[in-house]
Amino acid sequence: MLGTQFTQGSPSWIDLGSPDPEASAAFYGAVFGWEFQSAGPESGGYGFFRQDGRTVAALGPLTEEGAHSAWTVYFQTSDADATQKAAAAAGGTVRVPAFDVMDAGRMACLTDPAGAEFAVWQPGAVKGLERTSSVNTLVWAELHVSEPESALAFYRTLFGWRWAGLETPDMTYRVVSTAEGDQEDASFGGVAELQGADEGPRWVPYFEVADADAVSHSVRGNGGSVLMPAADVPDVGRIARLADPDGAAFAVLKPVPMG
Repeated sequence: MLGTQFTQGSPSWIDLGSPDPEASAAFYGAVFGWEFQSAGPESGGYGFFRQDGRTVAALGPLTEEGAHSAWTVYFQTSDADATQKAAAAAGGTVRVPAFDVMDAGRMACLTDPAGAEFAVWQPGAVKGLERTSSVNTLVWAELHVSEPESALAFYRTLFGWRWAGLETPDMTYRVVSTAEGDQEDASFGGVAELQGADEGPRWVPYFEVADADAVSHSVRGNGGSVLMPAADVPDVGRIARLADPDGAAFAVLKPVPMG
């Protein structure tokens, strides 16, 4: 599962682009108990979701022309400029060229050849999220695309990712790992075929929860929507796919007990 000792290609940051950050902060505060802290007057409205003083996600206003509310997953890189160049050469799109975020790090906003948006983070003073894989924090990142193998070939070019096929009754699910370490221990996410005709290619963050049904109820009660009701996945846990009031998709997972 995802940790906070980030290596090349591991998810190291997530943020939400919102048309109404104040309302989004209230929604996620109600659902996950997160507290929002502004990054300061020079940040343009950007700030951090915190749990017990630890950063678990971030939030800011929409900045790209034509953008809609969505979660963005950032993958660690040792060289944002080189990764952006490799992405363009492999058929991806550079939406926002690499730039420095004060002394925090360097980032670029990219889109893979299938149309799924993501970003890369070259750490400076900010290494990444401070808490993951615990209740109400990021635990998994999942890519939904029409051609998983083609998408994975693109990301392997960028990050050297490895993957293993997992057969389910509905599809072959690809479990993705970083290039280094034991493949199972280094797994952080997966790739699935698009979940319906109305879904476009995208990265979906999963947050660990204590009760997927209760969180689904809270999401609906606070103006969000349930895209897929909570259901048990053998050997994985209970999962629900949700969206906030502005339509940003995410999922929750109550994992099966380990051991």
